[in-house]
Amino acid sequence: MRREVETGAPLALLLGSAGALALAPLLMPDSYDWVEHTTSESGAQAVDGAWLARLGLLLFGLAVLAVAAGAAARWGPRPSALHRVFGVGMIAAAAFASRSWEEGAPYDSTEDVLHSTAATVIGFSFVFGVLAVVVTRREAGESLRVFDVVAIAAAAALPVANVVDDSVAGLLQRIMFTIAYVWYGREALVDLFSARSTAEVGVRERR
Repeated sequence: MRREVETGAPLALLLGSAGALALAPLLMPDSYDWVEHTTSESGAQAVDGAWLARLGLLLFGLAVLAVAAGAAARWGPRPSALHRVFGVGMIAAAAFASRSWEEGAPYDSTEDVLHSTAATVIGFSFVFGVLAVVVTRREAGESLRVFDVVAIAAAAALPVANVVDDSVAGLLQRIMFTIAYVWYGREALVDLFSARSTAEVGVRERR
């Protein structure tokens, strides 16, 4: 039972994070547009209600650290390390807020740069982390999973699309976050089902 609770914790954190980021725009001023403005901007400096988006980022980081810990045996050391970097980067993105989207709003430029750096680390660590997991699975003789390819392709392509048309930056980032939630959620489910199977075997053996 304890093992099931531990493996279920990452899913709870992922759901809490997704809920916080989904609701965060409701706390924003009328000038905030979730299609144009990013989740980072919903947690920006000097913005009332920014706490909810920052909480969502924090929970996401903690969730990924928990998923990486649970999946370390399956993924191997290098993939696990890359996903831990993702988790730490997400926590840093929560700790250091970006500047507001509103013209003339006061902000700390150093904190804004730190947030941008964390966001860049998040993007690269996700792409290379998923790719590293794919390589590990292939070396173990597992077939290629379609969603792994989708996650890698989206993480690489969506930032480019954002540069081409930043008027939909918020929408594109939310699509990317959704893909990441699904990817990590699936990995957490694998560990949860494994823990349940192990528990059931243990019960049968005791009988």
